[in-house]
Amino acid sequence: MLILGIDPGSRITGYGVINAVGARIEYVASGCIRISGDILAERLQQVYAGVTEVIERYQPHEMAIEQVFMSRNADSALKLGQARGVAIVAGANQALPVAEYAARRVKQSVVGNGGADKVQVQHMVAHLLKLPGLPQADAADALAIALCHAHTTAGQVQQARSRAARRWRY
Repeated sequence: MLILGIDPGSRITGYGVINAVGARIEYVASGCIRISGDILAERLQQVYAGVTEVIERYQPHEMAIEQVFMSRNADSALKLGQARGVAIVAGANQALPVAEYAARRVKQSVVGNGGADKVQVQHMVAHLLKLPGLPQADAADALAIALCHAHTTAGQVQQARSRAARRWRY
C-alpha cells in the first residue's frame, strides 16, 4: 500500500511516499513543495497544485496529514490550517482516504517520544527507511506522518485479526 504523508505549510509543504507491505516499509520518494509569493490565495493554490501533482505522480492508495496544533500566533495557525485544508481537498479530489494525526502521536510512533525534536525525527526516519542521509526537515516530517499511518494501520489489522481469531475459538 502506497502511503502519502503531508506536512502542510503555507511556505513549505513536505511530502513523503512510502510503500507498506505487511511489516515491511520501503522508501519511495520525498521532497518539498516550495511556495512563493505574498498573496495567500496564490500560495494556497500552489499548495493544492503541488499536492495534486505528487498524488498524480506516485498514485498513493492513502494519504496521512498532520493535524493543526495551536501556536502562540493565531494568524500563523490559521494560515497553516488553510494550507492543510487545501492539501486535504487535493487528496479528496483524487478519492484518497485521508487520515489525520497529532504531531505528538507521529513523534511517539516514529521516535518513541512525543516531545522529540526535528533532528531526532530526521535521524529516526533515515534509520527506519534505510536512507543514505538525512532528509530535509519538512520531508522528514512528512515521511514520519506516513510511517505513523503505516504503524497505525498495521496495528488495526492485527487487532481485527486477534478479534476474529478469538471468535473462531468459541
